[in-house]
Amino acid sequence: MSRALRNIFRLLVIARILARHDALFPVERLGIARPLAVLARLVAGRKVAGRPGARLADAFHALGPAFIKLGQVLSTRADLLGEEIAEDLSALQDQLPPFSGAEARAIVARELGRPVEALFAEFDETPVAAASIAQVHFARIDAAADADAPAGALVAVKVLRPGIEAAFDRDLDLLRWLAELAERRRPDLRRLRPVAVVETLAESVRMEMDLRLEAAAASELRSNFAGDPTLRVPCVDWRRTARRVLTLERVGGIPVDERDALKAAGHDVPRLLANAAALFFHQVFRDGFFHADMHPGNLFVETDGAIAAVDFGIMGRLDLETRRYLARMLVGFLQGDYRTVADVHFEAGYIPAEASRDAFMQACRAIGEPLLDRPLEEISLARLLAQLFQVTERFDMPTQPQLLLLQKTMMVVEGIGRRLDPTVNVWDLSRPLIEDWMRAEMGPEARLRDAARRLAAGAERLPGLLDRLDGALAGLGSDGLRLAPETVAALRGEAAGNGSRAVWRWAGAAAILAFLLGLAL
Repeated sequence: MSRALRNIFRLLVIARILARHDALFPVERLGIARPLAVLARLVAGRKVAGRPGARLADAFHALGPAFIKLGQVLSTRADLLGEEIAEDLSALQDQLPPFSGAEARAIVARELGRPVEALFAEFDETPVAAASIAQVHFARIDAAADADAPAGALVAVKVLRPGIEAAFDRDLDLLRWLAELAERRRPDLRRLRPVAVVETLAESVRMEMDLRLEAAAASELRSNFAGDPTLRVPCVDWRRTARRVLTLERVGGIPVDERDALKAAGHDVPRLLANAAALFFHQVFRDGFFHADMHPGNLFVETDGAIAAVDFGIMGRLDLETRRYLARMLVGFLQGDYRTVADVHFEAGYIPAEASRDAFMQACRAIGEPLLDRPLEEISLARLLAQLFQVTERFDMPTQPQLLLLQKTMMVVEGIGRRLDPTVNVWDLSRPLIEDWMRAEMGPEARLRDAARRLAAGAERLPGLLDRLDGALAGLGSDGLRLAPETVAALRGEAAGNGSRAVWRWAGAAAILAFLLGLAL
């Protein structure tokens, strides 16, 4: 069966489920497969109560794992669906019925090459959590018989769902096909990069379906916070980890958003909030590597006040230049410095050079000014980023997938902060850290370090350049360098039309060559 025919059949099933939930509007807005949407709506013939985003979330949940993940990605895309729908999708719970404990045991034994009884002293067949890609079982290792067992020997074992790869491959191929159709038939949607959105989803899923990569992410985050008592990242049991099985030290505590329980346990809530803000800052700005699924189900407060994190399947990365852009942009908004906000977008290449800088600055002011009139605790930088992505449509700013993931994470962090203390803004707590980081990373000393790095990189490339030059000179025969007739004619034309400019160009090239040779001697 051809790809198109296979996807059309799958699309019929999807349209029928969307219609049952009265959630066909995304397909209708895209303007593709219109006859299919009309037919599905006629067949379903029903109206469902509730907000559109909530209906769409219910439909995605019914469609299964790939669409649950798609809904989570789209929750960051207010520019595609609007703020209300994006907000409703952000509440989409990644929960599915569990598969049997017997199947989980079989997968563990097959992946690790040993019977479960030889690996664990106890293995609870009833899962403690079941999501779209995997489920988690508690287990215990006999520490007396295994010197390498994690401290305490209590572990959490994550096991991939049977057949999950095939299910995702099928639906991701459909989503790619629809995204390609959208870009071909709706040129106005190309700026939103629907194909790139699907590829972002596919890459995230690929990472999540190889649990060795999740183990590596946990190990990297743990290393980044070595010696920091405010964050606890569980230790990986590499001997009991494979592509479809991940074993981590078990952590627990009170979910980070349960304010009353935290206070009853004697925790200092303002200090917890300050620690959480600092931890987010360090991940994003100091390390450029952050936990991108920081909902309360993945964050717990332990008895000593440390925040324990779990589930490292979705992580975000930001390179140094993106972090610098982000810091200058956010501080610019908070200071009402819209010229700087506009400048950093142009310098980063996010806004085309031919666009009007003044017009873009005016658009940024329209976003920022309402913020400055609000009490600090009501300021939402996650919402600011969402509005910025919407406004930039008229300036042809391409979608930045890495910033969309960050914006989603910021929204979750803001929500946790408000539940802990509605009078405090987490970004106000982080702002001194961001400004100190900017001085360290963007001040005169940082510029000197950047220049030194560029010089060192150039010096590393120099031997290869000289080798190529030496090879070119060695290739000259006794008759000298032979040029093609077309090249000779082109050079003559250049000399005739632009004689003085050609002289200066050759002189400049000679000067550069002399400088490089001087460095080599």
